[in-house]
Amino acid sequence: MNDRRLTLVAKGILRISVFSVFLGRAWQHLFWDAPYRSLFWDEELLQPLIENIFNISWSKYVTAASTDLWIQNCVFYTGVLYLLGAISVLFYENYRSKVMKYIILFGGMNLVLLSFLLMKEKFYQFAQFFEHSIQFSLPFIFVYTFGERFRIKKLVFFVKILVAIVFVSHGLYAIGYYPVPGNFVDMVMGILPVSELFAKTFLSIAGFLDFLMAFYIFIPKTLRIALWYAFIWGTLTALARVVSNFQIDFPWQSIHQEMYETIYRFAHGLLPMFLLIVHRQNKLLERNRMQEVI
Repeated sequence: MNDRRLTLVAKGILRISVFSVFLGRAWQHLFWDAPYRSLFWDEELLQPLIENIFNISWSKYVTAASTDLWIQNCVFYTGVLYLLGAISVLFYENYRSKVMKYIILFGGMNLVLLSFLLMKEKFYQFAQFFEHSIQFSLPFIFVYTFGERFRIKKLVFFVKILVAIVFVSHGLYAIGYYPVPGNFVDMVMGILPVSELFAKTFLSIAGFLDFLMAFYIFIPKTLRIALWYAFIWGTLTALARVVSNFQIDFPWQSIHQEMYETIYRFAHGLLPMFLLIVHRQNKLLERNRMQEVI
């Protein structure tokens, strides 16, 4: 395989991964909410700016209906940006316009900001930020694959690092290094008929396996099994969001409320599958070269 050309299947999976991140986040921002208030209502950070430059008291600023409306509009139009990013990803290869490129990149920068705000809400737990590394890196990776400096080996190494970081970050919560999120336990108990104690034990084992995967993904002999684990577990944890919270009495409401979390997390399973496909193509290429030599 040429070091500057991805196969159609690999390129398609990469495209779907970026598309799913943008679509899921667009769904969230257009119909639900995002943590921008943690920034715009940060008294320590913004009070000097609001009172000294805009000459408005902090209490008036945070209680004003216009402030909340402005934040809501900010969330909505960020959702529009993500939706345009999803559309741009679908058509970028055929049209390759600068406008589409900048929409994708600007969407990626907003995903970085979103990940920072999610971390801020969690009292600056660094794992919360890095758990989203795949999501906010994908737009930049996608654009990179169309650039003159694109090299598959560099991309593969970087993607391995991203997968490892995301699974280690997830594992830190699962094993209890950070407080185990209640929704983790609820998802396990909602899908499996188990006790809370068993759910926490199950999560600890899963976290330990996440650490092993992050190590074995860099060892050639164990690469495939590590990637298969990452693909299966990444896909299952994405699906768990909608499955565990599905209400048979309110099917469409349940899907509308939870599906966006599943959609933007599909990339956590798709990117390991992307690496598996590239690895298989490299193996086939090496085999063909050996046969030519013989």
